[in-house]
Amino acid sequence: MVSALRKGRLAILIILCQAFFQIQTLSLQAEEIAAQETSDTEAAVEATADEGVRGTASYYATRYHGRRTTSGKRYDPKKLTAAHPTLPLGTRVKVVNLANDREVTVTITDRCRKRVNHFIDLSREAARRLGFLGKGVTQVRIITLDETAS
Repeated sequence: MVSALRKGRLAILIILCQAFFQIQTLSLQAEEIAAQETSDTEAAVEATADEGVRGTASYYATRYHGRRTTSGKRYDPKKLTAAHPTLPLGTRVKVVNLANDREVTVTITDRCRKRVNHFIDLSREAARRLGFLGKGVTQVRIITLDETAS
């Protein structure tokens, strides 16, 4: 009787372990699917790089003046730089304000968080030239000019 009880407990333990590992495997598969969807989205963005990508732009706050960017350079609000979540550092892009058709060429020197709303953060000088410095955000089109890594 005792050995049958032990076998029953062992069987239950094995079943529970298998169920637990399947749950872990399912979460890993979900992460792989999410990563593939993200790469598909980035590929679609790169495919439309010739005519540009529409989105929302904002600009750096004044408190970031002098802080190091991801590229290692210090942020200067008077230079034409930007932060983007996916474009390679050193890439030059043309940003066109869709509200007034002003445009400016900036260099990607920093990373910004992947957000739903804003997908590029511009320096204050770039925002001034685009005409939305006091407004905070604007709709823009980003056109990649080259991909020169720094």
